[in-house]
Amino acid sequence: MNALKGSLMPVLEQIERDKGVKKEEILKMIESSLVSAYRKHYGKIMNVIASIDPETAEIKAFLVKKVVEEVQNPQEEISREEAKGLKLDATVGAEVQISVATEEFSRIAAQIAKQIIVQKIREVERTTLFDEFSGKEMSMASGSVHRYAERNLIIDLGRAEAILPVREQVRRERFNLGERLKVLVLKVDRGSRGPQILVSRAHPDIVKRLMELEVPEINEKIVEIVAVVRDPGFRSKVAVRSNNSKVDPVGTCVGVKGSRIRPVIDELRGERIDLIPWSMDPDKFVAQALSPAKTLSVNLHKDAKTAEVLVSNDMYTLAIGRNGQNVRLASQLTGWTIDVKSEFQKKEETAKNVEAAQKELAHVEGVGPKTAEVLIKSGWITVQKLAGATVEQLTTLQGIGEKTAEKIIESAAAVQKERESAAKAAPAPDERPAGEETPDEKPRKEKRPEKDKRAETEEEAEPAREPTPGTGETDEGKKDQDSSR
Repeated sequence: MNALKGSLMPVLEQIERDKGVKKEEILKMIESSLVSAYRKHYGKIMNVIASIDPETAEIKAFLVKKVVEEVQNPQEEISREEAKGLKLDATVGAEVQISVATEEFSRIAAQIAKQIIVQKIREVERTTLFDEFSGKEMSMASGSVHRYAERNLIIDLGRAEAILPVREQVRRERFNLGERLKVLVLKVDRGSRGPQILVSRAHPDIVKRLMELEVPEINEKIVEIVAVVRDPGFRSKVAVRSNNSKVDPVGTCVGVKGSRIRPVIDELRGERIDLIPWSMDPDKFVAQALSPAKTLSVNLHKDAKTAEVLVSNDMYTLAIGRNGQNVRLASQLTGWTIDVKSEFQKKEETAKNVEAAQKELAHVEGVGPKTAEVLIKSGWITVQKLAGATVEQLTTLQGIGEKTAEKIIESAAAVQKERESAAKAAPAPDERPAGEETPDEKPRKEKRPEKDKRAETEEEAEPAREPTPGTGETDEGKKDQDSSR
């Protein structure tokens, strides 16, 4: 026991200084362990208490028994006469503490103290590591490739290990054992052997954190990263804005001759990064999001949140990107569904729309080719729209007078009414009797030439014979040969 007294307290004091573990906590754990050890040797039902002097490390142990007239259970009770002999309180029903010799427990106490100290140190280290890394979620960490676990990577972060699963890896990246890399800490959980740390190389925020390391203005809130979208390993788009009108956000992030953005690209193994100036004007923001392509015009449909973007013919491929990558990332960045069209495609589409509008307006009496051209240019492209027009609206158009306008409106209204009546009278497709043709099908069937009908009848009566394989002869050739004979 003297050895324990001389060595335990200096060790506990050293641990308290180095690890931050209070010696009182370890002493309490040793006390509870001594009680368990005593019960293991002398009976589990024994009521034992133990204490260690925090100054001298002296161990004291006591058996707690109840004073009774007649002892029924010697392990828990003591007679009044025996209690008097031990100079203890001999009142019946009182609990007395009987001192136990602890010299025989000196070796057990030393072993228990060692085990508890090691256990406590590990527990504190695990807790400290968990607290340290749990506060670093969604932040950068630097480490090296320690080993492979199937397709996952184990990253050595110094004081702890992290796992880089396959789903968080970039397909194009390959690492050698011991190679240094930066990762984004995604999640930290408690584990029996320490914190379980999940890291990523594919998350969009890794681009944001790397830029924060390289661009001081971002940490100073002068320049702000609004949004990041990414196709890991290929291209990222970063929307930035400046909170100072005198500071260019894109130029600040790029740096002199690319000195700031280059380390980010190198860390991401050559991934392209498009820096997009953020704008509150959706037209401007959508146009800039398609960088490096330049746009000619942007037409927004706010109800459907779609944007039709017109680009020159030579910019079309660049605006779309490989496998639609550029336009897809631009849509994700802006939140608008972007439809990119070249000048050639737009011209073709316009021509088709004009042709369809001309056919539509041909049903309206009083609308000739020139009048139709004027109406189409002004947006009056359907019979339904003309039927709801007013004379004042149409007379503002070139070449349309008041009488012509009235005639056009009346004719359009009549055509629209006729269409509505026909639509109500026509049965639904699933309600039509089997074999009955629609009004549109009947005229086509009646107008078929008689020659086609006869040909069809002959084909049904005598199916055509196939030519004999390998001979190249047809039925007509055989008939000619027979007649010549």
